[in-house]
Amino acid sequence: MCSICICVCTPETKEAEGSHEGMNYANIKEFDIADGPGVRVSLFVSGCRHHCKGCFNAMTWDFNYGEPFDDSIADRIIEALKPDFIQGFTLLGGEPFEPENQAVLAGLLKRIRSTYPKKDIWCYTGYTYDVDLVPGGKVYTPYTDEMLACTDCLVDGEFVEALKDVNLTFRGSSNQRLIGLHGYEPPKDRKPDHKIKHFDNVNISTRTSM
Repeated sequence: MCSICICVCTPETKEAEGSHEGMNYANIKEFDIADGPGVRVSLFVSGCRHHCKGCFNAMTWDFNYGEPFDDSIADRIIEALKPDFIQGFTLLGGEPFEPENQAVLAGLLKRIRSTYPKKDIWCYTGYTYDVDLVPGGKVYTPYTDEMLACTDCLVDGEFVEALKDVNLTFRGSSNQRLIGLHGYEPPKDRKPDHKIKHFDNVNISTRTSM
């Protein structure tokens, strides 16, 4: 989901790692400074059921928009992340946590985490972390925990036009939350310009359990 409209991996794991069938993507930004701290590589996926009023990225609601995501695109992302000045990767859209997208994205995030363990991963979603992305939640799948296990900061909640605030950092409306997972904090060598919320009572897989 995009940072202004957060509209931002169920075959059995064919094994999600390395399998990229069934998802389209809208765009890749190789030098993104708007969707998370530092300079980032960002992937905008296709498909979103939120249809937030005021979304500037409405073309990505269509699951068939854009181009098919395949191994060559994953390789492009891995290569784009290589320079030291790239702080991390951001996943948005569209909606990364639509069930149709999760298998592909779980594999991609695991590959990024394995290749670049010191770079941070941000993900935007219009779904709510502690309601929709937990067992029994609206879009919980066998791949949801795998995605969350690789994510450092989750920006959750639909974009609400009535709550739009241009002064917010990395969010479009005040209902949206910056949620630090696995104890994530903004890098110490950069002046913090946003606050991260931490959840203590939501159980998710940790990186060490992957």
